[in-house]
Amino acid sequence: MHFDRRHFMGLGLAAVGAAALRPASLFAQASTAVPGLRSITGDAVPISGEEHLERIARAQRLMADLGLSALFIEPGASMTYFTGVQWWRSERLTAAILPRDGEPAIVTPHFEEPSVRESLKVPGEVRVWNEHEDPLRTVAGFLRDRGLTGPVGVEETVRFFAVDGLRRAMPGVELRPGAPVVRGCRMVKTAHELALMQKAADVTLAAYRHTAPRIERGMTPADIGAIMAGATQALGGNSEFALILLGEASAYPHGSGQPQEVREGEVVLMDCGCTVHGYQSDISRSFVFGEPTAEQRRVWEQVRRGQEIAFAAAQLGRTAGSVDDTVRAQYERWGYGPGYSLPGLSHRTGHGIGLEGHEPVNLVHGETTPLAPGMCFSNEPGLYLPGKFGIRLEDCFYMAEGGPRWFTTPPPSIDEPFG
Repeated sequence: MHFDRRHFMGLGLAAVGAAALRPASLFAQASTAVPGLRSITGDAVPISGEEHLERIARAQRLMADLGLSALFIEPGASMTYFTGVQWWRSERLTAAILPRDGEPAIVTPHFEEPSVRESLKVPGEVRVWNEHEDPLRTVAGFLRDRGLTGPVGVEETVRFFAVDGLRRAMPGVELRPGAPVVRGCRMVKTAHELALMQKAADVTLAAYRHTAPRIERGMTPADIGAIMAGATQALGGNSEFALILLGEASAYPHGSGQPQEVREGEVVLMDCGCTVHGYQSDISRSFVFGEPTAEQRRVWEQVRRGQEIAFAAAQLGRTAGSVDDTVRAQYERWGYGPGYSLPGLSHRTGHGIGLEGHEPVNLVHGETTPLAPGMCFSNEPGLYLPGKFGIRLEDCFYMAEGGPRWFTTPPPSIDEPFG
């Protein structure tokens, strides 16, 4: 998937995160009772407290190497990754501080402490602040009490008000990018993480196979999305998103706000995913309702070939950007582009994936990060023909010791879009 999950122009639904105490998503409200389907995730094991401690230890080693005294994190995937705490961002700051040595701390509003502790999976201090107090002073107080007066790394998604507030609460503090620590941990998945991502991919593919035969003429994106969400829930996944683009809307990667319905001879593009114990899947399939035209078949085969080219180019030690360059060069030989020009491939070839649908790093021109075992990516070199249609096939893969390995195998043909 190459779009922000807040955009569901083709579906008209907004997904929300799986954080504790947040309102249930519209997808989560779908019935889990679907005839003929049963959960396939009963054997999936969540990340343990011991694994969270191993992650913290890895981060502390990286902090020591980089000369950082602590790491400052706001709610989101990184906080969950290290501490297990599942929370959301608001004007009331909740933050995690990972020191270079010793146990972490969570800073949170006084009235939220019991709820925050529910998902905390590691030993650590919880410091609270009241409504009339400055939470960044509480953060600064922890740093001073622990003697953490050296440079502090800031996780790359932390909001400006929190960074600015910490500077004011702790004059003279040196704030540095925390990305080398966080990326150094999260980009390389363990065998357990890969297993959870595999399970999520299995759920999404099974939900596709349930949904596709039930698509009928005249259905809207919302109609199809509801079937997909219900199947995903019944199979044991937590539905995260379902972008459904019909006809000409498939030519625009973010879709269109114009009314859409299934019509004979037009493309159906589905981009869907779920989570299992927080780990994401992201799979796209494109097919035609009815008999494909020669042009639709040709473009579909070219995208399928683009996936093969990307997969073959994803070799250990090569840069992530070189994968995108290799695909784009072939597309230009076929007459697309050049570069991001249309008709052609107007977005990156792929993105990192794990606890988040989009994680660093991307398979995009100029990305110099070398591919290493444990890294995970989407592979989605779509082709888009404005005014006509678009084709996107997306399967995710991970880097193993011997090279790339698929989570899901790309489909064989436009006539067998789900294998």
